[in-house]
Amino acid sequence: MKNPYEVLGLTPSAPQDEIKTAYRNLAKELHPDMNPGDAIVEQRFKEVTAAYEMLSDEGKRGQFDRGEINADGSQRMDGMFRGGFNSAGGPGDAGFEDLVADLFGRRRRPRHTKGQSITYSVRVPFLEAARGGVQRVRLHDTTTVEVNIPAGTSDGDSLRLKGRGMPGSGGGPSGDAFVEVQVESHPYFTRDDHDIRIDVPITLMEAVLGAKVNVPTIHGTVAVTVPIGSSSGQILRLKGRGIARDGKKGDEFARLMIQLPEKIDPKLTEFVRSWTKQGDFDPRKKAGFE
Repeated sequence: MKNPYEVLGLTPSAPQDEIKTAYRNLAKELHPDMNPGDAIVEQRFKEVTAAYEMLSDEGKRGQFDRGEINADGSQRMDGMFRGGFNSAGGPGDAGFEDLVADLFGRRRRPRHTKGQSITYSVRVPFLEAARGGVQRVRLHDTTTVEVNIPAGTSDGDSLRLKGRGMPGSGGGPSGDAFVEVQVESHPYFTRDDHDIRIDVPITLMEAVLGAKVNVPTIHGTVAVTVPIGSSSGQILRLKGRGIARDGKKGDEFARLMIQLPEKIDPKLTEFVRSWTKQGDFDPRKKAGFE
């Protein structure tokens, strides 16, 4: 394995913040999701990740710097004997005080630092977010995990994957991964918290005479009664047909929209022209227009 400092483009004196910055920049550039199918880049990404895991751990970094272990973390045979006594009879590299401190457990231990968290994003179809499902997410170490999408997940929700972030240093725990959900739009459904809204086109005859029409819901199609004399914009409530979340279940609200055919039937035109206006009904006056 290559020298971890060279892999990250650093010098052996680089502080931890520089190591983290170098890794994050390279990880973004070399992530397999940004370079699909490129085996060379994927191998480079693995080298960068392995180098960061080595240098972010103060204990391993120190061993590597002292020549005790190789870049892959394996023990170096020559490093096993570097603690021999010098010509004065004292310990070679460590010094007598350090040796005594080791024996009595008083040497300062590496600081246990939790790894950084990482945020990913995943696009989820509208119905899957509403009903729940599973999405596959590829992590920084190239592994793929299945993430459960709870029913009723909203756009912008963040799902936590404990311990799947960056590795810690000094034996500290790994950080967490957060998956931010981006809910895709739907051709005819919209969401209002727990409720679902939909525009339902109906014919003039269905509006005047009433009818049974099929209306989509997030759980399937249901038959809905259009009342006699329905107006365009009238809203029908489909109880319990919305989103179930946090112990609550929403409704679906279907807004009736009267649509005329692109080509008007001449008989309909003739009827409307000859129809005698009944009463003094004025829809604009009813709406408050002056």
